[in-house]
Amino acid sequence: MFSSHKQKAVLLFALADVILTSLTFEAAYQLRVLLPLEHVFFIVVPVKALLLGVTLATWVGLGFLLRVYERLETGESRTALNDSLKQVVAGLLLLVGFLYLLKLDISRAFIGLFGAFNLLALIAFRVSARPMRGYLRRQFGAVSYFVIVGTGPVAQQLGRALEQAEPYGTKLLAFVEPANSASGRETLLEAGYAVRRLDELGDLLRRHVVDEIIFAVDRERLPELQDIFLLCDEEGVRTRVVVDFFPHVNSEVYLEQFGSYPLLTFSATPHDEIRLSIKRTFDFALASVALALAALPLALFALLVKLTSPGPAIFRQVRCGLNGRRFTFYKLRSMCQDAEEKKAELAAHNERDGPAFKMTKDPRLTLLGRYLRRFSIDEWPQLWNVLRGDMSFVGPRPAVPSEVEHYQAWQRRRLRMKPGLTCLWVLEGRSELDFDTWMRLDMEYIDNWSLLLDLKILLRSIPRVLSGRGAA
Repeated sequence: MFSSHKQKAVLLFALADVILTSLTFEAAYQLRVLLPLEHVFFIVVPVKALLLGVTLATWVGLGFLLRVYERLETGESRTALNDSLKQVVAGLLLLVGFLYLLKLDISRAFIGLFGAFNLLALIAFRVSARPMRGYLRRQFGAVSYFVIVGTGPVAQQLGRALEQAEPYGTKLLAFVEPANSASGRETLLEAGYAVRRLDELGDLLRRHVVDEIIFAVDRERLPELQDIFLLCDEEGVRTRVVVDFFPHVNSEVYLEQFGSYPLLTFSATPHDEIRLSIKRTFDFALASVALALAALPLALFALLVKLTSPGPAIFRQVRCGLNGRRFTFYKLRSMCQDAEEKKAELAAHNERDGPAFKMTKDPRLTLLGRYLRRFSIDEWPQLWNVLRGDMSFVGPRPAVPSEVEHYQAWQRRRLRMKPGLTCLWVLEGRSELDFDTWMRLDMEYIDNWSLLLDLKILLRSIPRVLSGRGAA
């Protein structure tokens, strides 16, 4: 399905969640009022409005976070069941936590009724959503007719995809041979389709309803089709061009507009500004709370560092951030004051391949520093880096410029994601990984990034840090 159609479907599913959750909330409320239980149940209007607003925001937020709405477009019934269950259970837990924080005494029976009603309503709607969408499209005549310019393997694969999407309102009319060879033959897929000559395309547009034309031709032929593009533009027919001839293995391709200039954009890193903004908002809020809670113990540890070894309590170093931007990186000092000068003397004892340095029994570590590192306490000042926007909670670790200079070309792609406090390599055991595996795990994170993945990594990192397995 086209991404624009998918986005519309996602918004419709989110709107459906708002409607169904509002209805089930009210149904559960009215039923609980009527139940002859021991305590009379009533919620004043302001509190009820607040509770409903928080519930709707939580349900829709979880829908996006868990990517429920994206899977509903093409997912199976089992997927809809599992996603609905996860969303409702997680939503109820968050709702109960919210009630506890505000010390609101709300009937447990009401919460239980709402959860049950909501789960049943979401499952019923989502299981019937796919056939319902196809039925509505057919009943209201919202069928889009397509013509494919090209007859090669890519064009035929595209034709098969359009055939599979036919229940959702797509209809393939014909293929057009870009070489202007003789017409009259057919291309056989699930059905047979006439192959038209290129100079017959204008007549095809006049005699048939054509909503979109997809060009699936070799790039060498695109300049030859300039008049055809102009014809489509004059007719007002939407055109699309398959751009699989660019060797961008990891990149997503999308079109943007800069002023009056259309730009075909290739991005091998996350580029969804909305989700990245949510990530930044979460980082800022969590770092603010964490810094407020850690301020006193951080000050005490800084004082201990100052008293137990000569030198500043806070270690500062220039690191590489997003796209190679330089920033000042902060840590509680865990090594002796002249650790950087002694590093060259210890180069022969490096236990890690590649440009990074690691030594199990590093003589530069102070006695207190070993404890700080074991429980990742030395990392606490980086909360300030997160608050400033230099770093994120989850992302590839920020490298020093001297390491980056020795990166291979494919390894430099890790700089295209904002560095973080933790990432996939922490879950695998950072100290036990060789440099190449470390880099590949960072690439795996970038290629599969989502808000849910960040949340999973963050939650799984907490027990490793508390158990003293966060770092060597």
